[in-house]
Order: sequence, then C-alpha cells, then structure tokens
Amino acid sequence: MPRIVVCGSINMDLVVRCTVLPARGETIIANQSSEICGGKGANQAIAAAKVGGDVSFIGRVGDDVFSSRLVENLNQHRIDCTHVTTTVGSSSGVAVVAVEQSGENSIMVVPGANGRVTRTDVEAAAATIQTSDVLLLQLEIPSDAVVTALQIAKHAGVRVILDPAPAPKVFPNEFFEADALVPNQSEAAAILGIPVETVADGMAAVEQLALRGVAFPVITMGSQGAVFGDGETIRSIEPFGVTAVDTTAAGDAFAGALAVAWAEGQTLADSMRMACASGAIASTRLGAQPSMPTRAEVNAFL
Repeated sequence: MPRIVVCGSINMDLVVRCTVLPARGETIIANQSSEICGGKGANQAIAAAKVGGDVSFIGRVGDDVFSSRLVENLNQHRIDCTHVTTTVGSSSGVAVVAVEQSGENSIMVVPGANGRVTRTDVEAAAATIQTSDVLLLQLEIPSDAVVTALQIAKHAGVRVILDPAPAPKVFPNEFFEADALVPNQSEAAAILGIPVETVADGMAAVEQLALRGVAFPVITMGSQGAVFGDGETIRSIEPFGVTAVDTTAAGDAFAGALAVAWAEGQTLADSMRMACASGAIASTRLGAQPSMPTRAEVNAFL
C-alpha cells in the first residue's frame, strides 16, 4: 500500500444547512444542524485511506469534549495516530460550515489546538515522514510546522503535495518547493495576484506557478474541471457531469486521491483523473468525511 503522511488540522465541523446563505447582517432560519468530524488534514487523510492509502497523521487535538471523538474517528479509518498530540488547556479545532441548497458553502474556522502544532511536533515524526511515499500538507496549522515538514520530506526524497488552503496573506517562498501545489481558483488568485476565473486563466496561473519552481502545479476549477502542468505541457481535465449537493469536501477528496494515485506510480494525467473523479463523487453527497468515496466507487465511476 502507498504510504501517505498527512500533517494538518483536525476539526469538529458544526454544519448548518440552509436554502440560501445569509447576506451580511441578515438572520435566517436554517433547515438542519449537525456535528461532523472534519478539518482539511483529517478530511484528506480519510480520503486517502478510503482509496487505498496507508495513512499516518501528524497534528493536535484539544482536551475538550470533541477530542476523543476526533481521534477515534481517525482510528476507525485505520489511520495511524501515533503523532496526534492532546493539547492541555486548549479546545479542539472547530469549523462552522454553512451549506446552501445549491451545494455552495461558507466556512469559518477556529483553529484551537491546530494552532499549537509546532516544529518540534513535526521533528518528532521525522522518521515517519522520511519513510513515506507522499507527504500531504494544508495551511490550517502554523506555517513554520508546514515548512519543517516540507523540508524533512524534500531532504529525504519524499514527494510533497501542498493544498494552500486557506490562502495566507503572505505566501512564503518555501511553499513553492512543494512538488505539487494544488490551489483552487480563489487561492491561486490570492497567491499570484491575478484573476483565475476561466480555464484559460487557470492555464496562465499554472504557467506562473511553474515559473516559481513548482514541478507539478495544479488548479482545481470547480465545475470547469482542473488544469495542471507536468513540466512539458499545460493540460485541462474536463469536469465530470454530476449534480453537486455539497462541495465542502470536494477539494479534500481530490487531494487525498491525488496523493495515493501519485504514490502508486500512476502518470500525472491518470493521477489527476482519479483525483477529479474522487472530488466529483464527494460533491454529490452531504457532509465532508462521509462523502469520501472508496477506491471501488472511484474505479466504477471512471
């Protein structure tokens, strides 16, 4: 099995479903609320595990009522939590997710213990990173921890995928050292300072990321599919024809599947197609982690 290490966030998602997202200053009556285990790191770890990855996790939870549920949830997906630390005196990360009927969402994140992940935490897991096939990173933990993990992996010859979400106001140059940088349209626009609205815009953005040193730049384009560069050409992946119900975890499903496919030795084009399929399937289901497809489902979809 391909060995994937995820260093990132673990949250409890407080999900509210409504007909239309409220405007600024508006109070609305929503339709449903629920508590669902989430966090971009945990979501991507579970996405990778469900499509065939042997996954280890580096991160933190608090010492609150959510912590045991969050860790047990990872354990149930056969994810190694040896390097998941409990932070005394801190709450676990919480995300408030509003999802409207169209499937579009708005998210606010309280980092909690995720904001306490340190370089020391990452260094303690160095051997796990060094013996993996792919390291998968996001930006819901402190940047210095992300950079430390990235550098450990690069020095060991381990491929690194960085999902730059949420996009920081200042994008450290070290982040461009990731083998694959996988922003969505808004994140790519924030990183590069250019509009990324059309597929042509996406291709131009991929070219800019390549010029900054990214070997495998990828931009997910929502209903327009995705674009990527492989060092020789810039290509687009046509979107799959699905009806989106909840896009909350589509990007995380994409990243987790991309990590596994790439670790298996699939070509970049085939890895992208598998990742796009996983994201498309996830968008047709409610919830983040519950929407992640299995490998059998992805294979059948393709």
